[in-house]
Amino acid sequence: MLAATARVARDLDLAEECVQEAYLAALDAWARDGVPTKPGAWLTATAKRKALDVLRRQQVLRAKMPLLVEPEEVVTDSPDPDAVPDDRLRLVFTCCHPALAPEARVALTLRLVCGVATPDIARAFLVTEPTMAARVTRAKKKIAAARIPYRVPEASELPERLDAVLTVVHLLFTTGHTAPSGAGLVRVDLVERALHLARVLHGLMPDEPEVRGLLALLLLTDARRATRVDADGRLVLLEHQDRSAWDQAAIGEGARLAVEAFRTGRVGRYALQAAIAALHATAGSYAATDWPQIVRLYDQLLAAWPSPVVALNRAIAVSMADGPEAGLAALDALADDGRLAGYHYLPATRADLLRRLGRREEAAREYRAALVLVDNDTEREFLEGRLGEVVDSGAGRSSYG
Repeated sequence: MLAATARVARDLDLAEECVQEAYLAALDAWARDGVPTKPGAWLTATAKRKALDVLRRQQVLRAKMPLLVEPEEVVTDSPDPDAVPDDRLRLVFTCCHPALAPEARVALTLRLVCGVATPDIARAFLVTEPTMAARVTRAKKKIAAARIPYRVPEASELPERLDAVLTVVHLLFTTGHTAPSGAGLVRVDLVERALHLARVLHGLMPDEPEVRGLLALLLLTDARRATRVDADGRLVLLEHQDRSAWDQAAIGEGARLAVEAFRTGRVGRYALQAAIAALHATAGSYAATDWPQIVRLYDQLLAAWPSPVVALNRAIAVSMADGPEAGLAALDALADDGRLAGYHYLPATRADLLRRLGRREEAAREYRAALVLVDNDTEREFLEGRLGEVVDSGAGRSSYG
């Protein structure tokens, strides 16, 4: 709906408003007359008519009106309707326009197509909410000012948009896997949507190693979903999860896809992350995990994708391979990275390593710092419990993650 309306309105803000008005109109008309045979076509036609009405009132494109009017039953004018067979994925490709900056196109797609809230997108990009809101606004204005055509790309145009599309699907999954805010740890709707998009994308571009890597990563990570919280909704760390309850079919498929991605010789960040996830998922126990190999894979990942979050995860792996002192030394290199200033996993990780070393007062200080930053209730409850432990006795040893 949004893509079709934007092609008429040539303005994303106006298109969004018209889509919302179409839903409101449907509430009234469908309650009175019943749901039409093709509700999607009805909504799309209504939104496009509303956009045309606005343009007429503004007298912006009066001379071009005959070119914009389409029969109501025409929902899409894609010259290559089979280029992207899935409606939702088609819209993701449409929004990831190469004329926009990479981060802008990803943020805009997450906001408009995937319905991810601006604060959650900001957390994913390690920026403030006002900064992210400004990026989305600037992206919309650039589309309008540069008259960027808002149309479904043809098959030949898909490769140049692939990296942005992969990033959108990955961040959508990440936002669902551990919700940045709210009561529950997982947003199943976002996880399932991301898995669906990854599968359709793999069907569309089966020979792309990073597409295989992304689908493998999502499958291997989501395989643990049922064991990540207990019956009372409390967070269960990887060390204590019941591995017999993991989805073995998903692990098998994900591991196979990860190996296939590596065999192509074109190993990117998603294939590397999938390999790390496979080592976690296929280890017989937490103690049997091949931490040195995971550290080596993180070294490769940092070279391919120099992200502070990757560096943080590498420090955790180092702490498991070489001890908490080595992990703390690796974390020290991130202390001055302003991008992690509001990222609660940094003080939470420091707190865990200090706790493992028996440095309880320092650990308590870091747990308190993490609690100031965390917005997910399940994670907050876990951190509060750990703070209570180090204040009272400093008992236990396990990693946070």
